Amino acid sequence: MAEVTPDTLVDGRYRVLNRLGSGGMADVYCAEDSHLGRQVALKVLYRRFAQDAEFVERFKREAQSAAGLTHPNVVNVFDRGEHDGTYYIAMEYLPGRTLKEVIGERGVLDQESVIDIGVQILRAASFAHRRGVVHRDLKPHNVMLDDGGNAKVTDFGIARAGASEMTEAGSIMGTAQYLSPEQAQGQPAIPQSDLYSVGIILYELLTGRLPFDGESAVAIAVQHLNDPPPPISSLRPDVAPELEAAVMRALAKDPATRWADADEFIRALEGARAGLATRPLGQDTAAFAPVPAPVVAGNGAPPPPEEEEGRRWRWPWIALGLTALLIALAAVLLVAGGDKVEVENVLGQPEAVAVDRLQDDGFEVDVDRQPDLAPVGEVIHQDPGAGTEADDGSTVKLVVSTGAPEVTVPTVAGFSEKKAVRELSKAGCGTREDTNLCGFKVEVRDEASDRFDEGDAIRTSPQGGTSAEVGSRILLFVSTGPQQVEVPDVIDLERESAEATLNRAGLGFTIREAESTADPGTVIAQDPVGGTVVDKGSRVELTVAKEEETVEVPNVVGFSRDTAEDTLRDAGLRPVVVEEETDDPAAVDQVLRQSPGSGADVEPRSEVQIMVGVPPEEDEGSGAPPSDTGDGLLVP
Repeated sequence: MAEVTPDTLVDGRYRVLNRLGSGGMADVYCAEDSHLGRQVALKVLYRRFAQDAEFVERFKREAQSAAGLTHPNVVNVFDRGEHDGTYYIAMEYLPGRTLKEVIGERGVLDQESVIDIGVQILRAASFAHRRGVVHRDLKPHNVMLDDGGNAKVTDFGIARAGASEMTEAGSIMGTAQYLSPEQAQGQPAIPQSDLYSVGIILYELLTGRLPFDGESAVAIAVQHLNDPPPPISSLRPDVAPELEAAVMRALAKDPATRWADADEFIRALEGARAGLATRPLGQDTAAFAPVPAPVVAGNGAPPPPEEEEGRRWRWPWIALGLTALLIALAAVLLVAGGDKVEVENVLGQPEAVAVDRLQDDGFEVDVDRQPDLAPVGEVIHQDPGAGTEADDGSTVKLVVSTGAPEVTVPTVAGFSEKKAVRELSKAGCGTREDTNLCGFKVEVRDEASDRFDEGDAIRTSPQGGTSAEVGSRILLFVSTGPQQVEVPDVIDLERESAEATLNRAGLGFTIREAESTADPGTVIAQDPVGGTVVDKGSRVELTVAKEEETVEVPNVVGFSRDTAEDTLRDAGLRPVVVEEETDDPAAVDQVLRQSPGSGADVEPRSEVQIMVGVPPEEDEGSGAPPSDTGDGLLVP
């Protein structure tokens, strides 16, 4: 299939606006959905993949699975279909840059930004994994970033092409560098395969380079299988040890020794973030006080024998005194109930960090978990509280966040904007007293619509009826009314050209025909006229010329003049009277002849000459001359 050109109508719905780019399996275009009046990203498969029946079947199945993933960090898949011998996917259009472009511009990112991006990618992966969808090709090219640093992952479940792709030079290079060892061996991708790919992405964000690279896909795959990645700290000494450890564990060759799931990886990154917040600037190593040397007398010689003997004599009494002191101290401790230790503040710390710190202080730790808007694994409550003194060895109870609960997004299409915002903001609250654990953050966006009145809700993203995390962002699209368009001038165009022009403008049309001297099929009139501004989807009435019909000339010979004229006018013809003298009194005022003759086919409103008999004029020169009567009068 040749490259899709601008203005191509794909599957009768998506009008291509411009080409965005291409990858190893498809070209991507920006297109307008003519049904819903929104822009989409249209991915059109290369023909070589469309000929692979097995791949096409997997492509359809996985596109359907991906279409069910509605999450703030996942690019929505709207539709799939066929066009011109190949297949396409219609996805959410996102203005912004790929993470790969950001890496190219900035080289390395600060550690806080790396953690932010990694957590967002992992949230998308966690959401997909819980629904049985493995990405298979996570890489910076498949992550979109907007100006606010919000990340969205694209190509879930549809990114991996068939095995034939491995044999084409250059086509797998971008993917092989992020491929897990098990995938390099041809084994099926599993959730831990995605975690390995995320580890590669974070490694690249921290160091500005990939852990494995080579001249061919095979060479890179061999490194994934056999070579350990260079330590991040060898390339970037300032990286936090907790962050390096989290990333390097994700790069374990054996999937079983990586993070158990995306949520566990997220908790590790959040722990590294907490470590960054408490890490003193410039502190790399601890300081140690020197061990004092033993005291010697004078020039360093051993003490004299007498002094040594005195010491030996005093030593039993000193030992006895120390023993008594220890017994007394133990008694005091028993009466006092043991040492008191101040409980440090671990609120906001990752669970692992909080537990380690409290145990280092000598406490036992009991952990409970409950939903909260705090990140997964973060301590949200402790008892005893920070600063409280508690017995050494006593138990500190921690409550750890399991993350925001999921609630169903209300369907608000047709609601007023105010009501829709209220429904979304209170979703899942019911009689709940803690309104922090319900509702969504609503962002309103305008969108033209010919189905919904101005000011009414059209749809949401994620769509109504799906589940989303409490407190996550919901896009609410509100109607601005029908989109206004200018009616193009199509007079003098052929009918087909006029219809296509109106379709491109988003307008409908009706056709009426009228007889005309213009070429048949030509537009001779339109309503509204060109230049008029109307609602998108309005209809324009086109008047198209059709060939005029012929008229059969009636026979009017022998008719009276008036009757003949009326007869010809009734037939749509124009009578033209020519008078002709006749000596026959019966022929006076009668039609003697006609032209064209009766039965002839002529165009409407054609002239028909009729010769009508009139009496001859008298000859003024005949008869006797007038005589004079004598009174000056002439008498004939």
